[in-house]
Amino acid sequence: MLMGQFEHSIDTKGRIIIPAKLRDELGEKFILTRGLDNCLFVYSLAEWANIEIKLKSLPLNKKDARAFTRFFLAGATECEADKQGRVLIPINLRQHAKIDKDVVIIGVSTRIEIWSKEIWNEYFNNVDISFEDVAEHLDDLGI
Repeated sequence: MLMGQFEHSIDTKGRIIIPAKLRDELGEKFILTRGLDNCLFVYSLAEWANIEIKLKSLPLNKKDARAFTRFFLAGATECEADKQGRVLIPINLRQHAKIDKDVVIIGVSTRIEIWSKEIWNEYFNNVDISFEDVAEHLDDLGI
């Protein structure tokens, strides 16, 4: 399971260090793509295969399904960390996530999310959801 929160900086070449704990779970190669809420999603190849199956099952005749598939797949790229654990984030993905310097990397069960530190702090501090309210409704989600 991917979990935890880590802070790093992007270097001048557009690379970030993926923490060793998360790299071990991801494997040697993994997929980096646009995420929701102005972050990036990172999936292991095995988890990406599951995502592909779900995307292929979306109805082609539904405008929202086509739009989401385009959004998700057009930005996807296969990555491999170098010996220092660094991964190059393509410019289009850095722009999507508004990543300039400092990043927050979080493990979210089956994926990693990479956030601009500024956007993460804003999101985390201003989230519209009360965690206590969510906890009260976890039974509805089967948890």
